[in-house]
Amino acid sequence: MGDTRTTARRRAVPWAVVGLWVAALVLMGPFAGKFSGIQQNRAVDYLPDSADSTQVARVQDRLPGGESTDLVVVYHRDGGLTDADRRTAAGQIDRVRAAHDLTAEPRGVPSADGTTLMYPVSSTGPGHDDDARDAFVDAVRDTAEGGGGLSVEVGGPGALNTDMNKVFATLDATLLWATLGVVTVLLVLIYRSPFLWLVPLAVAGAAATLAMAAGYGLHELAGITVTGQSGGVMTVLVLGAGTDYALLIVSRYREELRRHERPYDAMRAALRGCGPAVLASSATVAAGLLCLLAADLNSSRGMGPVGVVGVLAALAAMTTLLPAVLVLLGRRVFWPLIPAYGSRPRLRRSLFGAMGTSATRRPVTVLVGGAALLGALALATLNLSGSLKQEDSFTERPESISATRTLAAAYPERSSRPVTVVAPDGRTATVLARARATEGVAEAVPGRSGSGWTEIAVFTTAPPESPGETRTIAALRDGLDPEGAYVGGPSAQQIDLAHSEARDRKVIVPLVLAAVFVILVALLRSLVAPLLLLAAVVAVWGAALGIGGLVFEPVLGFGGNDPGLGLLSFVFLVALGVDYGIFLMHRMREESVRGAAPEAAALTALRTTGGVIASAGIVLAATFAVLTTLPMVALVELGFVIAVGVLLDTFLVRTYLVTTASVLLKRRVWWPGRLSRAPRAAAGPAERETVPAHAP
Repeated sequence: MGDTRTTARRRAVPWAVVGLWVAALVLMGPFAGKFSGIQQNRAVDYLPDSADSTQVARVQDRLPGGESTDLVVVYHRDGGLTDADRRTAAGQIDRVRAAHDLTAEPRGVPSADGTTLMYPVSSTGPGHDDDARDAFVDAVRDTAEGGGGLSVEVGGPGALNTDMNKVFATLDATLLWATLGVVTVLLVLIYRSPFLWLVPLAVAGAAATLAMAAGYGLHELAGITVTGQSGGVMTVLVLGAGTDYALLIVSRYREELRRHERPYDAMRAALRGCGPAVLASSATVAAGLLCLLAADLNSSRGMGPVGVVGVLAALAAMTTLLPAVLVLLGRRVFWPLIPAYGSRPRLRRSLFGAMGTSATRRPVTVLVGGAALLGALALATLNLSGSLKQEDSFTERPESISATRTLAAAYPERSSRPVTVVAPDGRTATVLARARATEGVAEAVPGRSGSGWTEIAVFTTAPPESPGETRTIAALRDGLDPEGAYVGGPSAQQIDLAHSEARDRKVIVPLVLAAVFVILVALLRSLVAPLLLLAAVVAVWGAALGIGGLVFEPVLGFGGNDPGLGLLSFVFLVALGVDYGIFLMHRMREESVRGAAPEAAALTALRTTGGVIASAGIVLAATFAVLTTLPMVALVELGFVIAVGVLLDTFLVRTYLVTTASVLLKRRVWWPGRLSRAPRAAAGPAERETVPAHAP
């Protein structure tokens, strides 16, 4: 009777788990579908509340009509505009004015060389509605058409936001399908089974649905800012980290199926064996991401909890749904390489064992050479160019950027994009006079008034986001601050973004290191081993950024790097890179506990975990590499640095540097724990046994 009840329980538990997941997905599916709709991608949405440009945006919201959508319609002919061109332009602008509620009469401004005519167009009709703003921009573009040598482009902040929205609108689906495709190919190659790869992939899809629903809930219930960047990174984290967890669990499950007759018992043993490593891995990633809550930037602060729900969703799916499905499918899911009960795996020479043996022959040489290589690569970070301008933020130039460049060439004496100043009532005249007297200002024009504020458009003599304009904005802020005025607009927003990023790096980097260090100390019961792992991942981060410096501008032609690249790549590379160190050092500690000598423990750990770590590293690097296919420079740079860093960590640092450092430190690597004081034991089975490197 007892055996019957046990058998029934073994059958019922997996079905119950699958049933709960199906019910959860049915309930949360509609909320997951709303995830892309809550993403905010304006520059001001990224900024902290304290920034001047944020205050300007809030004041503009309270002015008559609310937030305005500002465009510039640019008419250009290389040989000079004709009278017919000017009549065409005037007629088209009249149709725009008749069809839309504009804040002011559009006034044509001809260029000095006669090749260009620009019409500033502004409307408060769309308000905060992204769809309405995009519809307004598209309608103006449909009305303003060229031909016969006359080019017409619609630019300005409103057009730039629309072009960005169109990119981000397709980003989630593009990224999801591209990542699924990459993971599918890799899983087929790793598992060498026509069926097994479907299981972790389907479970990863369930985890992605859960993560998007949770992300929507965070936004609605806690007001967390969700951007296109954080949404894309969350998708990559779910699929990349989730697949890594699946590789570890499936590899251990395959091993246990040879020792246990029933799949249920084999899975229980597998989860007991690799569960602590998977939990510690997810904990380090979650802890690192939660440190972003200390960020000043709304976008970085929001990415923390958004990333955490992605990691936790992957962890939940891979430790509950994946085991349940595998148990229900039984051994046949591994066909044609079915692990039979009582069988032994085919012994073969371990590549990582050979690599580790070669490294330990001359450990000092290997360690010094590897450290020198990473240091040399890190020096290339000096080649990273300055902050990325908005006009350089696309890999493929949209119409708004083309319009900006046309204006910069045709109007060198003044900027086509105004700096926005808001002045309190009663001080407008003084603020206007001071603004006009500021060095670098070409013109200052008052605009809307209401709610105790007046809007002033200030045009500088320097082009947008140039050093000259940056100096002028700084001078305006210094001169107008005593009058209670705020200075904002697109260029000021970029300056505030860069300042906030610099502040966040100083605060968050130490927090991430401290949080990960505490988790490693608790897991490894040592101070030296955690310091070794942290030093390794920091070196990898510097080297990966350096490789980016050698590639971004010289090879890819990027005009700068995103201000958040350093911080975000640090958080992800430290949190994710430490994972592989955990797998290696945790196994090394197990071997040491069994009495293995330091060198034998290191080599055994490398032989037994090398294949899984390599597979997981390739999958994670490939998923982040998918970001490099997207049309946003910031995402390309982030994906490149993380992918390169993960590969460096997997094949150089873990295999050679951490292993050789552990051999050289001997038992001191476990100081001050008990293992550091234990006498060296005689060679036992753990040292003598040749452990095969199982494919995951």
